[in-house]
Amino acid sequence: MASAGCGTHQARIVTRKGATVAEADVLTEVDWGRELNEFSSARVLINPSGDCCNHLANVRSWLHELQIFRDDKAVWWGPILQPQWSVNGVEIFAADRLAWLDRRVPHESITFGDSDLMDVAAWLIEDGYAPDDPGHSIYTVGRAGVSGGRAYTKDVGQTLDHLRDLAETGLDFTAVGNTIILLPDAYSASVGSLSDGDFPEGLVVAEDGSNLITRWIIAGDEDSGVLVSEGGADAEYGLLERYEEQTSITTAASATAAARSKLLGSVPAPIFLDTQQVTISPEAAVDVASLVPGWSLDIASTATCRTVAQRLKIVGLKVSETGGGEDAPGSESVQVQLAVTGAEVSGA
Repeated sequence: MASAGCGTHQARIVTRKGATVAEADVLTEVDWGRELNEFSSARVLINPSGDCCNHLANVRSWLHELQIFRDDKAVWWGPILQPQWSVNGVEIFAADRLAWLDRRVPHESITFGDSDLMDVAAWLIEDGYAPDDPGHSIYTVGRAGVSGGRAYTKDVGQTLDHLRDLAETGLDFTAVGNTIILLPDAYSASVGSLSDGDFPEGLVVAEDGSNLITRWIIAGDEDSGVLVSEGGADAEYGLLERYEEQTSITTAASATAAARSKLLGSVPAPIFLDTQQVTISPEAAVDVASLVPGWSLDIASTATCRTVAQRLKIVGLKVSETGGGEDAPGSESVQVQLAVTGAEVSGA
């Protein structure tokens, strides 16, 4: 049976094509994470020795990438955004490979008709990387079940912003290494189970009333004249409305699908479980490398007044390790953030 364990990290600096520039021979601090529908970040503090210092002196932003391993298993990879050299060592700040798409734009104009959103997202990713590909692959878990009806104009808008818009209307995305994973919003496969005993410091269950919306109004491209709405006054919550423009939408059917997807995730008030200040027990029956946003965990908790017994989607992961010193031993913390899945909301 898998367990979270107490991991030990390694890191190396590589070129965009994977050739080793420097091994991080002594790591004193490591932080890395994974995010749903956003690029994640990582940080390492290296205490160089011997030739390592000379190699690390040549590290440059965007020219080189950071690779992080946990117990010799690759868990994180992405471009370096900010290297810092000081008398205390070399500190590296990096973002995962989705960050490249935050610096790319559509390279040709295109219009999608009834295409599934997964096809639209895959095109945005392939087009974004195409002129100068640092190396990537796409793994599509399943169809979104939401039609496209989208249009993109050459050189207009950042590619990752376009993907973020799609993520609000029927799909999820995340990065693991050089693989971009696309998942249906309602995907709910579980990678483990956690209960109160797996959170020795306790946890927080919260209801997100700020995202409770009972009627969505979606406006499409101005030239299309598309304006649709879904929902209305709720028998219990009353009427809470929100208007949103999505200029890439070109058809009423696509706008309707987007509004329905948004409504599905905003009624009733979404709940989430936040362990950002709580470390998962090393004995917890989960594999840390498998804690990928978009997948889920089965949660059973009666420790708070709001009991939870349901499948929750992983929306964030943060792993940290300190090397310790003479006065304090090193330690690792594994923290997850979970939210209700689309399948749970729809009663699937």
